[in-house]
Amino acid sequence: QQGEDTVDTQTDTETLCVNTNKNAAKNIAAGKKFTWTDLTEAELWYGMVWYYIGITLYMGVLKLPKMRDFWCVNSIFHVQYPSEVMTRDRFLTITWNIHMSDPAEDTLNDRKKGTTDYDCLHRLRPLYDSLRVSCKAVYHPQQNLSVDERMVSTKARVALKQYIKSKPTKWGIKLFVLSDNTGYTVDFNIYTGRSTLVTGKGLSFDAVMALINKNYLGTGYHIYCDNFYTSPALFHHLHDLGFGACGTFRDSRVGVPKTKLNALTKKSPRGTIRWIREGPLIFIQWMDTREVSVCSTLHSAFSGDTVKRMCKVEGQHRAIEVPVPSAVKDYNRFMGGADLSDQLIGSYSSWRKSRKWYVTVLHHFIDIAVTNSYLVSKELCGRLEQRPMTHQDFQEQLIAELCGVSSQSGAKSYQHIPVAIVEGASGQNKATKGRRKCRLCGKCTPFKCEACKVALLPQGSCGYNCSLPPPVCE
Repeated sequence: QQGEDTVDTQTDTETLCVNTNKNAAKNIAAGKKFTWTDLTEAELWYGMVWYYIGITLYMGVLKLPKMRDFWCVNSIFHVQYPSEVMTRDRFLTITWNIHMSDPAEDTLNDRKKGTTDYDCLHRLRPLYDSLRVSCKAVYHPQQNLSVDERMVSTKARVALKQYIKSKPTKWGIKLFVLSDNTGYTVDFNIYTGRSTLVTGKGLSFDAVMALINKNYLGTGYHIYCDNFYTSPALFHHLHDLGFGACGTFRDSRVGVPKTKLNALTKKSPRGTIRWIREGPLIFIQWMDTREVSVCSTLHSAFSGDTVKRMCKVEGQHRAIEVPVPSAVKDYNRFMGGADLSDQLIGSYSSWRKSRKWYVTVLHHFIDIAVTNSYLVSKELCGRLEQRPMTHQDFQEQLIAELCGVSSQSGAKSYQHIPVAIVEGASGQNKATKGRRKCRLCGKCTPFKCEACKVALLPQGSCGYNCSLPPPVCE
C-alpha cells in the first residue's frame, strides 16, 4: 500500500510539474514577459516543486504584508530563510504559472461552456480527484462523522462563488465536507450548482449521499448533520444502508410531524422534553433557553442525562441540573468535526489572495493534505504512547523536510565574500552563465556577495566593497 501511495503522489506531482511548464510556455507565447526555466525531472524530486510548497507553508506560519517582503533585505522584518531555499523571481514565476490541468485541454473544455459536456472543475480535476482518494486511503475514520459546509474565501468572478450569510467567510467556493470528531477531512465535494442534482430528492439529500460511500466506510457509522441536511427521507435511507443519523431539523421539512397536541410552548420550563416516534426515527423537542428540535435513529428520548444551567431559584441565579436528551448531548459533542477541521486549517493556512480561483482552491488542497497529515501523526503518537508534536512544531518540521534543511539547525552563517552566482556551471558556460551587472561599475560579473546577494566584481577589479553601500533587495 505504501508503494501504491508513493506512485500516486509521484504521478500527481509530475502532472503539476508538466502542466505548469505548459502554462508558462502558453503565457510567454501570449506576450507576457518573464524569465522561465522548465521544472525538470531533477527539480521534481529534489528541488523546486517541494521547495515551492515548503515556502508556501512557511508563509502560512510566518505572516508578512506582501509576498515580496520575504526576500527583502533592507527591512526590519527581513527573514533569511526563503532566499536560502529559492530566489524571489523563481518563486514568483512559479506562482504566476502554476497549473493543475493541461492548458490545451482547458481551451477545449471552455468551448463546451453551456453544454452538458462542460466541466466547470476541469482546472482542478487532476488533483481534486486524487486528493479525495488519498484522504480515504491513508486513514480509517472514527465512528462518529459529521457533514457540514466549508467556504474557501474568494471574490473571483466565477460561477462557483457562493454567499452564505451565517458563515465567517461569507463569499467563496462552497465545499460539502465529511469529517470525523478529530477534525480529519475524510471526503469533500465542491458545490457546482443545483443543475448537478441526480436523485431529485433535494440538494441536502444528494450532498450527504455523495459523501457517504458504503463500499469504503462499511456500516455502523453515526452521521451528524445540522438542520440544512436533516430530513426523514435522508434518515430513512441512511438507516436502510446501515448508518445511524442524528441532527437538528426544521419544522417545515416534508415528513416532519405537524401535530400541536402536547407540544412545547414558550412558557414551558427549561428541561421539558417532548417526543414522537415514527418507525426508526424519533423526533425530540427540548426546551433550553429556546426550543431545540432533534431527529435521530440512534437515541431514545431520554436516558437520564443532565446538563448544568443557570436558573433563577428563589430570587437568585444558581447552577442547577436540567434534564437533557442524549441526542442533544451527543449532537453537541460530535457535530464539531468540520468546525475543528476549519479551525486547524485556518491556523496556518497557505491561502494567498489570487485572481485565479483555481489557484486559491489549490492552496486549500495543500492545507487539507497538511492538516490531515498532522492529525494522522497525532493519532499514531497516541497509539505508540508517545507525546505528539504541537501543530506548529509539525508545520516547522514538514517545511524543513520539504526544503531540505534541518529544523533544529540555526540560520546558516554567511560571509561578505564573492561566490559564483550559478554554482556547478561547467564547460563553455562556466564564465558566463547567470551573469549580472556589478552594483558599482555596471560591468557583467558571474560573482555575487555570499551574505547580501548583491552582484559584484571581485575587489581589485573595480574596488567594490559589498558592505558599502548598505545591502538592498536583490
